[in-house]
Amino acid sequence: MMFRRGVTIGVMVIFAAAIAPAQPGARPDLTSLRFLLGDWTAVDTPAGESGEFTFSLAVQDRIMTRTNFANYTARDGRPASRHDDFMIIYAEGGELKADYFDSEQHVIRYVVQPRSDHEVVFASEAKPSEPRYRLRYTARSDGTLAGQFEVASPGQPDAFKPYLSWTARKRR
Repeated sequence: MMFRRGVTIGVMVIFAAAIAPAQPGARPDLTSLRFLLGDWTAVDTPAGESGEFTFSLAVQDRIMTRTNFANYTARDGRPASRHDDFMIIYAEGGELKADYFDSEQHVIRYVVQPRSDHEVVFASEAKPSEPRYRLRYTARSDGTLAGQFEVASPGQPDAFKPYLSWTARKRR
């Protein structure tokens, strides 16, 4: 009877350890991305363009969200437009990931690669018949945040070409 109870308790402990969350130090966290936190405004934009974005923590600091918008005035025969997007950054399976959604119905799933305490790269998975995306943020010594969005054509997953770049200044 004692043996059976000991085995049962041992199995329960092993099972509980298997389903329990990892210790905070053992899983990736958002600490290295804290330089992104805050409300940002695009600066030095081309005439007629403006934008803002906010990075914030949520769910007891377990996820980070980014909300973003960009306005474009009518020009060169194109109507005025607005772009909105939302991204959620989270830890899963031992790595940081991000899911991006925008008003043009794009969905991009990223693996997040912190490079230092002032730089991070978001890279989508390479798929043979789809473009690949890379988003980079770098905090500069003058207090601005540089952003770059790059695209690689299908079949050339590492041949990234610049698509958009911007600089932002923290509002608060």
